[in-house]
Amino acid sequence: MFAKAFRVKSNSAIKGSDRRKLRADVTTAFPTLGTDQVSALVPGKEELNVVKLYAHRGDAVTVYVCGGNPILFELEKNLYPTVYTLWSYPDLLPMFTTWPLVLEKLVGGADLMLPGLVVPPAGLPRVQNGDLCAIALVGNRAPVAIGVAAMSTAEMLTSSLKGRGFSMLHTYRDHLWRSGDKSSPPSLAPLALDPPDLNEEKGSVQADPTLQGDVRRLTLEGEDKANGEVRQQMCGEKSLSEASEDPSVRGLNPDPTDRKSLKEQMDELLQRCFLHALKCQVKKADLPLLTSTLLGSHMFSCCFVSFTCFPSATSPEGRQLDVKKSSYKKLSKFLQQMQQEHIIQVEERSRGVQSVVAVDWRHPRKGSVLEGAEVRTIIINYAKKNDLVDADNKNLVKLDPILCDCILEKNEQHTVMKLPWDSLLTRCLERLQPAYQVTFPGQEPVMKKGKICPIDITLAQRASNKKVTVVRNLEAYGLDPYSVAAVLQQRCQASTTVTPAPGAKDGLQVQIQGNQVRHLSRLLLEDYQLPRKHIQGLEKAPKPGKKK
Repeated sequence: MFAKAFRVKSNSAIKGSDRRKLRADVTTAFPTLGTDQVSALVPGKEELNVVKLYAHRGDAVTVYVCGGNPILFELEKNLYPTVYTLWSYPDLLPMFTTWPLVLEKLVGGADLMLPGLVVPPAGLPRVQNGDLCAIALVGNRAPVAIGVAAMSTAEMLTSSLKGRGFSMLHTYRDHLWRSGDKSSPPSLAPLALDPPDLNEEKGSVQADPTLQGDVRRLTLEGEDKANGEVRQQMCGEKSLSEASEDPSVRGLNPDPTDRKSLKEQMDELLQRCFLHALKCQVKKADLPLLTSTLLGSHMFSCCFVSFTCFPSATSPEGRQLDVKKSSYKKLSKFLQQMQQEHIIQVEERSRGVQSVVAVDWRHPRKGSVLEGAEVRTIIINYAKKNDLVDADNKNLVKLDPILCDCILEKNEQHTVMKLPWDSLLTRCLERLQPAYQVTFPGQEPVMKKGKICPIDITLAQRASNKKVTVVRNLEAYGLDPYSVAAVLQQRCQASTTVTPAPGAKDGLQVQIQGNQVRHLSRLLLEDYQLPRKHIQGLEKAPKPGKKK
């Protein structure tokens, strides 16, 4: 609301009667404040001014100023505190936490999206749609913004932390804050983040039967998604060393029971995030890509996904990607290693700024091919490992954030919570890229993308009503059209020609004079031993004549 300059209509000292009415309004709007706190906020003797102004969008706003700082503002008969007031009373409103880089967007007038939230182990505060909330940054409980919740806490969790979470009204560093003394937020230690007792309710989300078991996964999902999205602003704003030193990307203390050292785990996490980013996010059109953008916009957001997709790997669960904690220490050294392995090519296009200019998309990092049965086994094991099988109906599977992103359409994200096993498996298989393998005796199998097309045999009419037999798609099965044409010419005692196949890039077709489907059938089924299901048109063979 105050992202741009406002226009002041009037500025006058408040009267005694209006001062008493303001205290009563504050008590009604914020019942958690005691009498002494209300009196301190709206003092009886200190100068208190009321400023009427118009925001840049035309909204009429009344601002109450005490000691040179705006302490309250009123919009459509609703009273709101400013950040100056919240720094004195940080627990006045339900508080949510976001990453430091998100603040830049909020100051610019953007609303707070749910992927930008950091979900503590204790869960999100319990709020309803329309409740006034405070927003703080990671590591400091001093609020930096206030906004109105766009949905309830239960709806936030049900939506897998997607969509608009808060309509922002006022932020630190906006023009309302600039009208005061422009002081910075105080350093307030965050509250303890231990999970609450399930028998107690102190403003945080409790173990709702419909949400139980999902909160922990949503916590990890929300943190890592936010971690990826806010770092999209890192390019050009922070150096790689600054990004590594950012407290928002530092991990938790290592688990002493881990069999691998933290450095080994971080090396593994760094490599998996790098490969996952190249495979799933970076496109050819993105090149050349700044290395800072690769780290901030792509690799950080892959931190959670990579180890969900590779559950057999040793994962530093709960930790964030931190290049400094790896054996490489710097991203440039890691990328140099990846360049030596011929995965990428890095160039210094300007002084001190490196970019990825080429990627070997055919590098074996893409992994092996999976058959349908293997995919089903992976999905089933994943659902069981993460307790996604519905307790009341074993035929249903609850969709966690990973499955939602993988198989649901955008219009289903907020409506589809569970799917039957057969529907889940079918959707997963449909999202995979089809491929086929052709094996020839004495040769290595050939793997090709896409669905294999059958050999197509058709009959066509030519000049003088002559019939010809046309065969297409021989190359997909490793057959040379010229060799097939030579064999058919001898067997059928008919002329053959090889011409480009219409509509097929670099494809050839064999044309034999007359109806030669019977000879083709014997050649393909008996000599080349091709499966009948991969040949269409065999029924067009001429029927044998009647015996006399």
